[in-house]
This record gives sequence, C-alpha cells and structure tokens, in this order.
Amino acid sequence: MSNPPSTGSTGHSSSSEHEALVRDQFSRQAESFARSPELHDAAQLALLVDAARPQLGDVALDIACGPGTVVAAFAARVRRAIGLDATEAMLDQARDLARRQNLVNVEWHTGDAYRLPFTDGAFDIVTCRFAFHHFEAPDKALAEMSRVCRSGGRVVVCDAVAPADPAKAAAFNAMERHRDPSTAAFQPLSALLGLFAAAGLPSPAIVRFQVAYERERQIEKSFPANGDRETLRRMLDALIADDAMEMGTVAGGTKFIYPAVVLTAAKP
Repeated sequence: MSNPPSTGSTGHSSSSEHEALVRDQFSRQAESFARSPELHDAAQLALLVDAARPQLGDVALDIACGPGTVVAAFAARVRRAIGLDATEAMLDQARDLARRQNLVNVEWHTGDAYRLPFTDGAFDIVTCRFAFHHFEAPDKALAEMSRVCRSGGRVVVCDAVAPADPAKAAAFNAMERHRDPSTAAFQPLSALLGLFAAAGLPSPAIVRFQVAYERERQIEKSFPANGDRETLRRMLDALIADDAMEMGTVAGGTKFIYPAVVLTAAKP
C-alpha cells in the first residue's frame, strides 16, 4: 500500500509484473512513507514488539521491513535485529534511521520473502508488519517465516483485515488495488488464521487495533492507478455508503479507519 497499512515492500512477488509494481510503489513513496505518523508512532510499534515477548538474548528478523521502524523498535530489547526488504529505496531509509538512532546491533538485507536467505531455526522472533496484503502467496511467506524461526520462537504477523462479508471484502480490495496497484489482497481475519494452521503453527493470540487516515490527505499521498484520484475518491465514498469501511471525524476532515490485528504464535 502506498500509505494505509504497509511498512515496506513484499520482499518478493510471485509474478514479475507484480514485483515491478511493488518496487515502483515503494521506491516512489519511500521518503514520505518513512515519515508517516499513522504507522510509525511508538505506541503502535509497541503492540507488535510486546506481542513477540522479546528477551535480551534474542535475535529478531523483520521481513518486508520497509524504513526499518520495527527493527529499530526491537533493537533496544534484543541482542540483534535484522531487516529484509526487496526495495533499496526503503532500505536506504532504514539505514538512515539506524544512523540517526546510533543503532549498532542491526543489519539490513535485500531479499525475497518467499526464499529467505537464512538457515532453519536461525531466529528467536520473526515478524512481518503491514505487508501480507502485498504477497500474492502469503502462505509461502508464512511458511518461510516459520522455517527460519526456532522451536519455541515467536512468529508475528500484523496487517489490516478485510471485511468478513465477501462482497464488501471484494469492493474494499478493488479500492485498495486502485489506490495502490501493488496490493494483492487484504484477507479477512478468518483467512489469516487459516494461514497459521496451514503453516503448522498453533492458533495465534490476537491483538486488535485501528489505523486511521484523514481522507483528503490520504488520497493526495497515494499513487493510484493512472494517477486517478477522482476514481479513488468515489470508490472510498461508495465503501462508506455500503458500510464496508468504517468512518469517523477528526479536526480538519473525515478519517477512514482500517481494522488491524497482531497475530502471534509460538512455533512448536
């Protein structure tokens, strides 16, 4: 996504065309995305870090790490924190963040979320935040996360969730694919839980939260298909009218609310 829930590029896509879309979106938005307060404030990052139950001796991996905020949040609480992303522009933002925060226990890797360049059981914690909706094969990404996590380690997935109603979910995803053509699909919570079962992981603990964006500011920050923001505006309004997207008001305008979850499972 160009700004609602997404921390970085997917690390991979199952088609070269989709991979090109991911790299294009996240290269163009790298600087503004890294400064997005909606996604990178300390309280929201703490939801994921706390869910992973980090210990000082742990080694943590964040895939599709984007501008590195998750890695930086872990760095103070683990022995070593590693970030992997497919987009160099995002990794440049991550390296700059590490320099500004004087982080000495972090590493950055360019890589593929479907073929992680790490050995089995290499990490105590493996996370992915706001990127699963960019994966064309999220089951493969979660299987790789589980593979590189040690027995007893924690696998953590954070993402926004689509409406449970199939028609509303289809309309929501159509809007998101127009707003950010690198979107594959947002999944309802039931589908995300199914991914954990398919990967041989236990039913995850669930932490629910919300991400809110001011309507016009978000539209202007997006990179929609063909630059067509008017169609994006109409699609958003239609979702509100159909109750497929929650809406509230804030000072200065209307806000859109993305329901999101942090899912945490200990690998058997």
